[in-house]
Amino acid sequence: MCKRKRNKATLSWLRLVCCRHEVPVTSEPITVIHMDEDVVVVNKPASIPVHPCGRYRHNTVVFILAKEYNLKNLRTIHRLDRLTSGILLFGRTPKKARQMEHQIRNRQVHKQYVCRVEGEFPEEEVICSEPIEVVSYKIGVCKVSEKGKDCVTRFKRLSYNGKSSVVLCKPQTGRMHQIRVHLQYLGYPVVNDPLYNHVVFGPHKGKGGNIGKTDEELVRDLISIHNAENWLGMDGDSDMSLFKPKLELEERMLGSGNDKDNGSSPSSTPDSTFANDKVTVDPHCYECKVKYRDPKPSDLVMYLHAWRYCGPGWEYETPLPAWAASDWTGDDR
Repeated sequence: MCKRKRNKATLSWLRLVCCRHEVPVTSEPITVIHMDEDVVVVNKPASIPVHPCGRYRHNTVVFILAKEYNLKNLRTIHRLDRLTSGILLFGRTPKKARQMEHQIRNRQVHKQYVCRVEGEFPEEEVICSEPIEVVSYKIGVCKVSEKGKDCVTRFKRLSYNGKSSVVLCKPQTGRMHQIRVHLQYLGYPVVNDPLYNHVVFGPHKGKGGNIGKTDEELVRDLISIHNAENWLGMDGDSDMSLFKPKLELEERMLGSGNDKDNGSSPSSTPDSTFANDKVTVDPHCYECKVKYRDPKPSDLVMYLHAWRYCGPGWEYETPLPAWAASDWTGDDR
């Protein structure tokens, strides 16, 4: 920047310092399934977003692949939700990326997902063709609506353990959150879906499209829940509990008058590997004054996995996750 004072010019330099605070993600590694001169195929763990977005930058697939595998300038062919694990395709050349994007747009690519849902899913094949509308792009939430775009998902139960079912999902279209929204509508949400398996959609969690509130009310309540589950608390404020508003909201939606503490507040177990001497605090950064509470490992996983993608002359598949086993007896929350 140049400033002129009378007949003299002076130079002034401005420096912008960005104090970045990354959000925790799983420590599960990104595994390369296939790599050649044209394409890279990886098995993406849950909780890691594909691209830098919001608070995520270094903890993203593209940054991790560049740092750990020296795979740079990759071109995204498709995307997965942050909490969804599984097949992720990247083009190494613009030509290959355009070719595979064209195949996806023209529905030449067949996708198969597996998920674990609440309850006993019907044994026969279920086809859901309800249109889906985006309620809010800003917070990323959709619902079944007559005003939405046409979409079709085919479901087939693979196993049932007495509490939850493993379901094979074949989306025929590629709408935002399509599988999760259709499962919610059918009354069999993904067991640990933090968004669509929630009483914010009403006491029946949106089954049959019955939400019982306007879009504006839904967005307002979702924002309230997001703030309550942000794992943040101010240093020195011992009375602050961001989990209490969540409990109050759930009780209000379910019509419960129970004000009793149900033990949902996070524990403050110290991390034995934490190196306090490496901590740096910027006195001018608001976020440096915020104390982060690490999420539980279960908060970083959603039981929805992109299992198999196949197109003209190619097919890629990942191993099934542990929770997809027929004899699995883990957390069916």
